[in-house]
Amino acid sequence: MVMSFRVSELQVLLGFAGRNKSGRKHELLTKALQLLKSGCSPAVQMKIKELYRRRFPRKILTPSDLSMLHIQAGQLPAGAGLTQGTVCHLPYEHGAAAPPALLPPVPVLGPKHEADIQHLSPPIHPVHPDVKMKRLPFYDVYDELIKPTTLASTNSQRFEEAHFTFALTPQQVQQILTSRDILPGAKCDYTIQVQLRFCLCETSCPQEDYFPPNLFVKVNGKLCPLPGYLPPTKNGVEPKRPSRPVNITPLARLSATVPNTIVVNWSSEFGRNYSLSVYLVKQLTSVTLLQKLRAKGIRNPDHSRALIKEKLTADPDSEIATTSLRVSLMCPLGKMRLIVPCRAITCTHLQCFDAALYLQMNEKKPTWTCPVCDKKAPYDALIIDGLFMEILNSCTDCDEIQFMEDGSWCPMKPKKENQEVCQAAAFAGIEGMAALLTDSLASSLYTVSSDGKNSSEGKKKVEVIDLTLDSSSDEEEPPAKKQCPVSSAALP
Repeated sequence: MVMSFRVSELQVLLGFAGRNKSGRKHELLTKALQLLKSGCSPAVQMKIKELYRRRFPRKILTPSDLSMLHIQAGQLPAGAGLTQGTVCHLPYEHGAAAPPALLPPVPVLGPKHEADIQHLSPPIHPVHPDVKMKRLPFYDVYDELIKPTTLASTNSQRFEEAHFTFALTPQQVQQILTSRDILPGAKCDYTIQVQLRFCLCETSCPQEDYFPPNLFVKVNGKLCPLPGYLPPTKNGVEPKRPSRPVNITPLARLSATVPNTIVVNWSSEFGRNYSLSVYLVKQLTSVTLLQKLRAKGIRNPDHSRALIKEKLTADPDSEIATTSLRVSLMCPLGKMRLIVPCRAITCTHLQCFDAALYLQMNEKKPTWTCPVCDKKAPYDALIIDGLFMEILNSCTDCDEIQFMEDGSWCPMKPKKENQEVCQAAAFAGIEGMAALLTDSLASSLYTVSSDGKNSSEGKKKVEVIDLTLDSSSDEEEPPAKKQCPVSSAALP
């Protein structure tokens, strides 16, 4: 009972017993427990039961409640028929100790995992549900400081509040302090961090980070900065925060003697509950993840050859037969030649992207989306393509290759187009372009006319217009509407 008391209740109890009631919650709790161990008077025992009854008022028990209360056979009063709708009278009034099975379960969490016990009112939520958080590629988990704990709505008010406490061991404090300033270019950052995570209270599969609405977090009395809201996708839609963990190391007390407190405020939603957890993690860089990816090994080139043959196999139902497949050796992310060609196992395309660039982009903004097909490409699904590694090593002077039906390939040389006219136009300017057009027009017309009887007659018929001259004075079009003979839009 005492373990479930709040600060105010502990102070009332200690004051009633004539003990010192000043200090923090964990100190008050220690004093109250010592009071019990030393053998307190019946009056103090009655006071504890009275405070407990105020905190957890009697309620009608249902069969689901009974399973929560772990009631074992033989512990119920004789003749008590606890069916749905039966009121269970807890024997506070008689001065006897209540059977432990009839009291709401109060987990003895201790100072490390102490959580604010939720009211025993329907619906009952487990304090520590079986929630598993999704593993984040850029973090290695060292320890679980607060295991996933339900932020249950009490349905009594719009805004909820919950209190949590965790303590660090001397070894953990040492780990954090010695990891300072290892990150290049970071300001007094720690690579080993205390990480706060929120998610939906779902046990069906590992959960992604998900913030409760109107969330405010205070760590040791200081407001914790949270990720900014994303721009709303549609009008009228409530803005969401990006799904990511919160580093609370700067606000944590890096001490093995003083515990850390977290106060969470959020808006309750009907039918939706959230979970909070705190971990000790090590932050990894994109360089480390690239080394891990390389260490996994390069995928056998035969896998890609089989994929090529599958794509180029003639479909009897199709009228168009694909006999070759062109693939670029340029990364779609950086528009540069691939260095470490990779793609996700789940991708059906042959086109690769550069692993180093992909990891760097996800380090800044973790989306884990394939830049080629826009499907999910998580870190664990990435593979380095052995066939593309062979091609990149043997073909250094081309940016595109062509695959044949048998899985073989040949380089595609870039077409060198004759760009003399374009270059001349670019350097000579508008006047030069006009002169070029005049000459080419005259010569083409002359060639056409020379097919006739007399070339001199053809020449007479040709009227050559010099585009460099101003338009004639007798032109009807007003001067305001005059246009440049060759506009920049006409340039090839």
